[in-house]
Amino acid sequence: MTDEEIRSAVAADVPVVKAVIDAAFHPYIARIGLVPAPMEADHAANVAAGQVFVTGKPVTGLVVVEEREEHLYLDIIAVHPDAHGKGIGRRLLHFVDARARELGLPEIRLLTNALMWENQKIYPRYGYEVVERRVDGPYDRIHYRKRLA
Repeated sequence: MTDEEIRSAVAADVPVVKAVIDAAFHPYIARIGLVPAPMEADHAANVAAGQVFVTGKPVTGLVVVEEREEHLYLDIIAVHPDAHGKGIGRRLLHFVDARARELGLPEIRLLTNALMWENQKIYPRYGYEVVERRVDGPYDRIHYRKRLA
């Protein structure tokens, strides 16, 4: 596997999946005042369900996607802070597009915390549009979608 390849995660990847997600989201704890939802996800269950795709050797980035009836839900995208600026996030977002097309799904949906303002600059550059902003319990979230041509 080259650093650019993206593959399905396996059970042995669960510790590094958790480590990459924790490293990527830890800086937001102070800003949003609570632990971001991706840090509390059941990573082993997501891997076992075939929803986690990783890249890098060692793993430096990943996505967690869930096939739904009318769209692909991008639950988590994470790049280890030490690997920022290398195009990993871009490659992962393109992978998600390809995955949705492969599954015959017409759109991708995701959400992000409103206080993770960096994401609000990134997603529109990749064709995502804001659908709504909604408070879900302690989370103030912005919901996005990307319609595939």
